[in-house]
Amino acid sequence: MKELKQDNLEIELIDTKEKISFEEVLAKVAIDKLENPFATLTVKDVAKDLNIGKNASYKIFKRNDFPSVNLGQSWHITLLAYTIWKMQRRV
Repeated sequence: MKELKQDNLEIELIDTKEKISFEEVLAKVAIDKLENPFATLTVKDVAKDLNIGKNASYKIFKRNDFPSVNLGQSWHITLLAYTIWKMQRRV
């Protein structure tokens, strides 16, 4: 691997023979940059971040493509999984 430094950001260049998924690259960057990537977010946290209502947030948590888990009577998602999901939605 080669390293490229630009604007105080180190980027590791990966040999093209290695296949690495978008999620793996994003996870590596997120783990390095987030204070605690395994912190959990609730329905209320996601609603606040997406600037939507609580009911709309519940609908997102129940989607098949949203990597959340229902613990007892409350929904949770890790910050890392949420970040990856959110970045995928941007593309």
